[in-house]
Amino acid sequence: MPAPPYRTIVYVDGFNFYYGAVKGTPWKWLDPAALIQKVLGPKNTLVKLKYFTARVQPTAGDPGVHVRQDAYLTALQAHCPLVELYFGHFLRHRISMEHANPPPPSVQVWKNEEKGSDVNLALHVLNDSWLDAYDCAVVVSNDSDLAESLRLVKAQHNKVIGVVTPGAPTRKTSWQLKQHADFVKPIRTWMLETSQLPNPIPGSAIRKPANW
Repeated sequence: MPAPPYRTIVYVDGFNFYYGAVKGTPWKWLDPAALIQKVLGPKNTLVKLKYFTARVQPTAGDPGVHVRQDAYLTALQAHCPLVELYFGHFLRHRISMEHANPPPPSVQVWKNEEKGSDVNLALHVLNDSWLDAYDCAVVVSNDSDLAESLRLVKAQHNKVIGVVTPGAPTRKTSWQLKQHADFVKPIRTWMLETSQLPNPIPGSAIRKPANW
């Protein structure tokens, strides 16, 4: 295992991060590379940040959600050279579910699903390890489905593994992830507050959505 500072690639589970750390806060216009450098400190040299997400679909309750997301993703591409975007896909469909207080025995509900991002993230962590693209992999997620990829990275290549838990310490870190990690770090509110993108993005007309 090399000595620090470690060549570090960060893998962000976009939806897990959003719902765990920034939803309902004024810090959505976030520079993730600036944030992660504050979280990790001088022992890690950020080589790349891979951001895994899916394009959301408008709903009757929020018809502009896709416009806000597109503005943010465009801002990342324009201003953050270390950030790479990888897309799964977003599904919204009507399903029948068992009613908790029948009758009726079932109800129709809308189910929103983000598909592919966790698989894509796990594959990139593994592939980059085989390519020796990093000394340290940092996963920003609390999804226990990623644990097997971290186990293989540790067992086969003995890389340094970090886990950053969105919403910690209120949100407990998945023990499945924790057991393969060399370190676990939270995201502090001051880090979010001081890691905002410029508004507008210099040299462009890209602006933070007005209701953010």
